[in-house]
Amino acid sequence: MGAAARTPAPPSGLAAAAEPEERELEAALRPKTLDDFVGQERVRKQLALVLAASRIRGRSADHVLMSGPPGLGKTTLAMIIASEMNAPLRISSGPAIQHAGDLAAILSSLTEGEVLFLDEIHRMSRPAEEMLYMAMEDYRVDIIVGKGAGATAIPLELPPFTLVGATTRAGLLPGPLRDRFGFTGHLEFYSVAELELVLRRSAGMLDLKLTSAGFAEIAGRSRGTPRIANRLLRRVRDWALVHGIETIDTSTASAALDMYEVDARGLDRLDRSVLEALVNKFNGGPVGLSTLAIAVGEEPETVETVAEPFLVREGLLGRTPRGRIAMPAAWDHLGLRMPGNAVAAAMLPFDEDDIDD
Repeated sequence: MGAAARTPAPPSGLAAAAEPEERELEAALRPKTLDDFVGQERVRKQLALVLAASRIRGRSADHVLMSGPPGLGKTTLAMIIASEMNAPLRISSGPAIQHAGDLAAILSSLTEGEVLFLDEIHRMSRPAEEMLYMAMEDYRVDIIVGKGAGATAIPLELPPFTLVGATTRAGLLPGPLRDRFGFTGHLEFYSVAELELVLRRSAGMLDLKLTSAGFAEIAGRSRGTPRIANRLLRRVRDWALVHGIETIDTSTASAALDMYEVDARGLDRLDRSVLEALVNKFNGGPVGLSTLAIAVGEEPETVETVAEPFLVREGLLGRTPRGRIAMPAAWDHLGLRMPGNAVAAAMLPFDEDDIDD
């Protein structure tokens, strides 16, 4: 049963690891009800209807799948589902379930109506995934006893429960698993206006005073992600506290975030390193992922999963069949003039399955 826990693991974000006090503060800022949850209007309304219907029927809610980039509220929504259904919450993750026995141990200990949250569900092992099919559909699992020809399957009945799965890569989920979820919600990046609402709520809980321009400055550097917005708010709070500033305005927020190397567009040190390497060392590309990663002193997976998604979404970096290229906006952001041969590279056709060296 070590694969499951009843308290959430600290989410990954702009900072690598948060101290216990930081994690507690982050948990305290999470909204507790759907009414308090800011943004994701479509998903919120659909989910509210699903939960209300379940309460009227007096049954557990349908299984829920939440997909979308990190930091947009998948874990928070799982907690809200448990709270709205007045049910206990069990938390685990796909990577923690590497054997069918790990999943069987979790499922066999669930109580009626309990909400089981599986983060990064697409990373579960195949045997555990196949066991989950029957558990979700028939509330039953088969426990295999023995080996070889003498092995027997003992059916174990499960109480009705609600599975909430979260994934950052919905395309990796097999069709049979996706089809067993009664509701699927995709979370989108937040607008600056929505992030300002998130920050206003958090500032009220932290007893901070900010001007409207101060909220806008932090929101504009938060990469469309509430988790990052709240983290930057806390860093700005620390900077203001050390400098004896009571009301945080644009200049205060800007000075604080500049010190933490988060620029006006939300790019951090790694993002700028990738763009600067592309522009200064490879004349805008194209260059393979492995070569680019070596140039910035990071692992290829870090560049691909941490920096690239935001840079591509912002139109600063492009992926082509020949490798990564710096887009015209990247040159502008770095204050450099784009040479003619880089313009030609930027016109290369794009391909998601780009060839890498």
